[in-house]
Amino acid sequence: MTGRFAPTPSGRMHIGNMVAMLAAWLDARSRGQRMVLRIEDIDAPRVLPDADRWIMDDLTWLGMDWDGEPVYQSQRLDLYEQAMKLIPCGAPAAGASPDSGTASHTPFNTPLIPPSGTTGTGWQYPCFCSRADIRAASAPQEGDGFQIYPGTCHTLAVNEPQESARRVDQHQRHSWRLAMPSPGTPANTVTFIDRVFGMQTYDLAHSIGDSIIRRSDGLFSYQFVVTVDDLAMGVDSIVRGRDLLRSTALQSWIRTTLLANGFTANGLAAVSAVSVTSATAATPAHPEYAHIPLIENAAGRRLAKRERSLDMGALRKRGVTAEQVTGYCAYLLGLTATPEPCTPASLLNDFSWEPLQRNHADRILDTASPQCPDWLAHAVV
Repeated sequence: MTGRFAPTPSGRMHIGNMVAMLAAWLDARSRGQRMVLRIEDIDAPRVLPDADRWIMDDLTWLGMDWDGEPVYQSQRLDLYEQAMKLIPCGAPAAGASPDSGTASHTPFNTPLIPPSGTTGTGWQYPCFCSRADIRAASAPQEGDGFQIYPGTCHTLAVNEPQESARRVDQHQRHSWRLAMPSPGTPANTVTFIDRVFGMQTYDLAHSIGDSIIRRSDGLFSYQFVVTVDDLAMGVDSIVRGRDLLRSTALQSWIRTTLLANGFTANGLAAVSAVSVTSATAATPAHPEYAHIPLIENAAGRRLAKRERSLDMGALRKRGVTAEQVTGYCAYLLGLTATPEPCTPASLLNDFSWEPLQRNHADRILDTASPQCPDWLAHAVV
């Protein structure tokens, strides 16, 4: 089995990041599992110079290791390109080439697909909608980063494929979206068992909606590349924050689509089932998941990298030790009764998801709490 660290190098990691990193490392190493490091730098405008080095230095300082060399998403663009070309494409344009349209690709490699032959897999189509168009046509959604696409260009690709193709031929700016299954079909329901939050069920068409896999500026989407990477790197154990529960449903559909259309990695055979509950053991095709509670500040807001007082660089400058940080992270995971200094290795024998299974509440860094260490209280102030 293989677990992974998957940090974004957009700034220095903070306490909340380290809680997730510790949980992932303990989950992998307590089972004698491989651990890989992937630097998720696909969104180049957000990348901060040297942030990758800070991440690796902080992990090493805390006593968490990984296997092999770090993998950088920015160095895997050819892999993402090839993976995207496997997905059936709607609204083809006669004579279109991979360089037509905007900076995004134009993967016209099949006839118009949507009406038949894709009930168990997704298909992609060009989307010409601006963010303003989508906001105006969409109903409000809960605050986990998802806005359900109203399907404007999906309808265009199905009902007026020639018009969709004409717009691409005229180089109208467009992204590429992955279509969700039709409502009421078996493929539309994604079910997985989370090791912390239990059984999860999502209606893809209603709760996710057709999702961008390549942006209009040519950048591949986060949701697409992490799915490709997890398959290609053989990752079958994924630990992350509970705000990504809904992303797991989307990534399950992307994974199903890729495998059903011939994507292979680490000897995987193509599969078509969306549900991951039928697998007897975790595989890259059917990973196991653990989503953990978020870490919030005293105002009830999720910790962000802009809160510099709690990032690893600021804490280390204050003289806070690695053992103190690890001890507090372990306390937030429910692994210890009090935030006493310790090392990651000392937590391996007794590691369990049971404390989080009993208490799903997000953790709050409350300086008024008697369990708040002095070093943390001073850093927050």
